Amino acid sequence: MDQTAPEAVKPMRILIMAAEMAPLAKTGQVAEVVGGLARALAELGHDVRVAMPRYGHLDTLRFSLEPTAASLAVPLDDHQEQVAIHRASMEPGVPVYLVESRKYFGQHVTSMYTDDADPFVLYCRASLEMLKHPTVNWRPEVIHCHDWQTAIVPNWMATLYRDDPFFADTGTVLTIHRLSNQGIFGYRVLEAAGLTQYGFMYHAALADLSEVVALLGHGLYYADAITTVSERYARDIQTPEYGECLDPLLRERSESLYGIRHGIDTASYDPSCDPYLASAYSAQTLDRRADNKAALQQLFALEQDPHAPLIGMVSRLNDSKGLDLLAQVFESLLVHLRVQFAILGVGDTRYHDLLTSYAVKFPGRVGVRLTFDEATERRIYGGSDLFLMPSRVEPCGLGHMLAMRYGSVPVVRATGGLADVVQNYAPRPGTGNGFSFGPYDAMALYATLVRAIEVYGHGDLWRLLQERCMATDFSWRAPAAKYVEVYRRAQESHRLTPRLANGWVPEDCSGIVS
Repeated sequence: MDQTAPEAVKPMRILIMAAEMAPLAKTGQVAEVVGGLARALAELGHDVRVAMPRYGHLDTLRFSLEPTAASLAVPLDDHQEQVAIHRASMEPGVPVYLVESRKYFGQHVTSMYTDDADPFVLYCRASLEMLKHPTVNWRPEVIHCHDWQTAIVPNWMATLYRDDPFFADTGTVLTIHRLSNQGIFGYRVLEAAGLTQYGFMYHAALADLSEVVALLGHGLYYADAITTVSERYARDIQTPEYGECLDPLLRERSESLYGIRHGIDTASYDPSCDPYLASAYSAQTLDRRADNKAALQQLFALEQDPHAPLIGMVSRLNDSKGLDLLAQVFESLLVHLRVQFAILGVGDTRYHDLLTSYAVKFPGRVGVRLTFDEATERRIYGGSDLFLMPSRVEPCGLGHMLAMRYGSVPVVRATGGLADVVQNYAPRPGTGNGFSFGPYDAMALYATLVRAIEVYGHGDLWRLLQERCMATDFSWRAPAAKYVEVYRRAQESHRLTPRLANGWVPEDCSGIVS
């Protein structure tokens, strides 16, 4: 894809389908991405709407829910379920349709990640059927699906809805946020989805998936276009190392696979007016940032030392985020370097215990909060000198971009979206916007942190590096325009070369499992 091609003038009708969207429901980055992209598409002049489940925790009054269809019959398995459709106008110009089923979505928000496929099969089918309802009657030109929870939709568009004139010109795009989350279920999920007549076929190269239904895999085959969340990750997942058994299929579909980096909400995440910070500042008033460092040190019970490099982390505490690397060098860093840590996150118990023990062993040097909260997260961005993300796998990530927006210089492993955004600092000719290392190796992490701390000691160079970070454009406008280009290609592909209705190409199949 031409990453710089301008967006065509003609507006599009775009339906976004996802399990979550901030602020209605949020358990991770997907919610922020869906909300940010929807707003940006609307600002570009497109008719964009969102469909998601109505979870039991949603506050009807806060989100001004309006009934749209009191009762809609939706096929599920061998019967029909009754659902209701509500509409929320969350953002200017972005209607959100909420599929209500108290049976399947009446619980707390954690039901988003249930091990049962039926709730999401029901939600997806209801989202398509509601479009034809007289109270909606809106025909999308493209349906943008996110992750396994909605990956059944491209499959349906090539099978159950293939001859439906309502969707004749509707292309599908499927976005992979994290390939390891595939929605793997038994054969019964095809019964629930009404797809048993099309058989249970699998690609010859995907022997590991020969006795299960990977909803994401089916969606990747049938989608008119596939996106993932960074250019580097789009290349990585076509390799056995990162492909999670789906790399043969992704290589087969490489011409329809695009990597598009996330944007961030630059209006909300703005150090010049962030209410959570002790002192507002900009790239032109970086001296004021010292107040935020002092406030962060106080918050984490760290020594009030303005000259000690303060390293921040906001992360899930597990191996995929590089905690195994940090564990190997943590004590050496604290013994040999004048450094402080402010760490926010939850994860594996062994890392909870490890970090807590270091906070006891090195009082005033290590501060740990085993939770997530937005206020502390923003204070880490605004008060830390360095922001650490040594991830093993990072499809895109948001933390490094948010930290850079606040002038906290990133230290990352060069993988996925981290490699796309963070360019390794070089004093001559004065390029780069952070520090990165390639091998997944503890000593590589250690050496990179030592190098970053050495540069931190040169105040003028450090300030230029901070200014370069803060000058980077992380808004949604450019990514949204790239998505529109993919949407147009997907719709054109749908018209000219629709995907086969029988699953993977027969000569590439090793069998049918029933």
